[in-house]
This record gives sequence, C-alpha cells and structure tokens, in this order.
Amino acid sequence: MRVQRRRVIYVQGYDPRGLAQYYRLFRTELRKSAALYGLQAKVGRPRSTNDDTMTSWSIETQGHGWHTHVDYDFLRWEDLIKGDFAVPIWKTALQGVATYCRAFFAGVIPRVWKAHWRFGMFITYPHFVLLNLAIWSAVPAWIMAAVTSYLGAPTSLTWMAIIAVYFGTLWALLKYTEKRTYALYLMSDTIFTWQFAHRERPEWDRRIDRFAQHLVEIARTSDAEEIMVVGHSSGSFLGIEIVARALAIDPDLGRHGPRIVLLTLGGNLPIVGFFPASKPFREHLRQLAVTQAIDWIDCQSRKDVMNFYPFDPISGHGLDVGAAQRNPIVVPIRFRDMIDPAHYNRFRWRFFRVHFQFVMASERPHPFDFYAIVCGPIALRDRVADPAAALTALAGQARPAAISPLPPVSGAR
Repeated sequence: MRVQRRRVIYVQGYDPRGLAQYYRLFRTELRKSAALYGLQAKVGRPRSTNDDTMTSWSIETQGHGWHTHVDYDFLRWEDLIKGDFAVPIWKTALQGVATYCRAFFAGVIPRVWKAHWRFGMFITYPHFVLLNLAIWSAVPAWIMAAVTSYLGAPTSLTWMAIIAVYFGTLWALLKYTEKRTYALYLMSDTIFTWQFAHRERPEWDRRIDRFAQHLVEIARTSDAEEIMVVGHSSGSFLGIEIVARALAIDPDLGRHGPRIVLLTLGGNLPIVGFFPASKPFREHLRQLAVTQAIDWIDCQSRKDVMNFYPFDPISGHGLDVGAAQRNPIVVPIRFRDMIDPAHYNRFRWRFFRVHFQFVMASERPHPFDFYAIVCGPIALRDRVADPAAALTALAGQARPAAISPLPPVSGAR
C-alpha cells in the first residue's frame, strides 16, 4: 500500500525534557535520514493546543517517484513528569527504595529478572548506586566522629554531628552525581510505573482519556490513508492505553476511515503488566491481541537493556487467546545493521543512546529506520511483510546485502 498522507500520534516515554528536545531531535535526525536516502524533507513549525497538552507539525518528504505529507502530533506529559522531579531528593530516595521492595515482595521483580535479566539489572541499578553512595557517605561521618571525640564533645552532640554530616553528604552525592548516574530519574520512573499500575495517578488517566478522544476524532475526520500511534519506551504502555480507551469510545475504530496501526518501540510493558493490580491493562492487551481492526507492530532489540527482548507481550503476561491472536507482530531489530561499524563499539555501551536509536536515524540504509517508517511511502503493515521492497521503494535501490532478513522473536506471532 502506497501512502501519500499519514497521521502520526507520537507517545513519548517518561522523559522530562519534553517538546523542545524532541522537536530538535526530530529535525536533526530527519535531515540525517534524508541525506542517507537521497530524499528532500521539510518540517513545519510546531503548533500547540490551547491547553499545551499536544503539539503538532507537518513534514513534506519527496523521494524517487513519491511524495508524502505527514501530520505529526506530539503528545505531551512533561508538565506531569516535572512535577515528579520537584519532589525532594530524600523523599524520592526513600519512596524509590520502598517501591522496589514492594515490587519485589509482590513477585514483580523476580518475574522481571526471569523475563529479561538485563532489564532486571537495569531496574536494580539505581538502588546499587544509592547503596554505594550511602557507604561512601560514612567516610566524612567517621571523620566527624573522630574530630568530635578528639575535641571531647558531649555524646549527644557527637551523634547529632555524625547524623547531620552523613545525610548531608548522601544528599549532596545524590544531587551532584545525578547527571552521571541518573539514579533519581530512574527511581522516579519506577515510582511512577508503580503508581500508574495501581491507578494512583488520576491526572495521567485524564490526559490519556483526552488523547484517546483525539484519536477517535482524527479517525473520523482525517483524510490520511494511515494513522500511526507510536509509543517509545514507557510510551509503549501509554500508547496501548490510549488505543484501548479509544476503542472503548468507538468500538468501530479502525473499521471506518484510515487504517490504524500501533507501533511500540523499545517497550517495557511488564513493568506495568506484571503487577497483580494491572488486570485492566492486561485486559487491554488481550483486546488488542485479537482485534481485526487495528494492527500492532512491536519492535524489540537485544542490545537495548531498557526494553524486553525476546518477549511476547501476550503470552509473556500469562494471556492465552489461542488461534484468535493476530497481534502483535514482533520485529527484532539489530542495531548493528543500522550503525556504522566504525562507531558501533562506542555506541553499544551508551545505554540511553542505544535505547533512543529506535527513534533516531540509521547510519546505514535499513527498512526500520524510524524516519523511513514515519515519512516513507509504504504502509507499516506492508513494510513488515516485505522490508526489502519497502527499502527499495524508499531509496530507489536494492537493500544492502549486509542487512539480512530477521526471524520473528520466539513465541511471538
């Protein structure tokens, strides 16, 4: 299917940087992608809704015998996320540890380790950092104890000084190493997912309902041939919620108007779906697994420690829909095939950079380049069915031999 007009609804993950960073990233990476494939691309100015919950821009792309117009909606959560980051450091640390312990005793952390040990290490990492900083904070506290003892200070004053120095040092270490460790950011993310799974974030639910209504309205009025809901990272489970709630508003969604496809990239669905309290979310997974009206493509990468690979989003959550399952189609992505070999060894150890490769331009021609998917002339379902033909249609040339066909993840359909 050739696409001339496409509507993209982009669901970002738990990232406080928000619109400004993503718009710059989009323009920069689109230019790289256009240069790689010999395309012409132009990005329009961003336009925000009155309530600043959504910003849109347009993209005109012209290639070898084709032209596409894309309307791109960027759904915004940064105001909600920045509210989480305004919480005092001590409270984030205490709440983060408590949340991890609660998740462990609820059986979630052991299931995460079993499903994907790399993600288990990733979700445990900030607590390892906190433990190390707590140990190092004991050094100045021990020095303070020695000094007060030498000066003959009263025991009560000595202990007050030791406690003040210890926690003051720990606070300073957490604050001033955050740009390198991301410990507080990752703890905030874990806290959020716990609260979201337990329906303790009504402001997020209201925003999701707002976006679900937007999807329904677009499906009714858009002249696009394809509507693509893209969820990256935590945006994967948020995107699933948006599509599922849109189906609740309009049960015929996807059966009229443009074809609707859900694209999840670098997803981490189990951090919500594994919680016993997440039964509504698992029911949404079940619903999307069998619907005939909406396609769901889930892209995963073994190299990305922040997503689950290999993982079947349906059976992996203990759901069995039998022969009725038609979603998702799981597509494994080899980042080695997308990155210049001269850069790959450095690239592979930059974990956040690896995670964002899903929404960045390739350095080598590849059918699952994000900008080829968003701005290219081939419908996503057809791209998955025949990636070589999709790449040929994009660039007017055969796919490089270095990029070989990839088998589906074991257990996924």
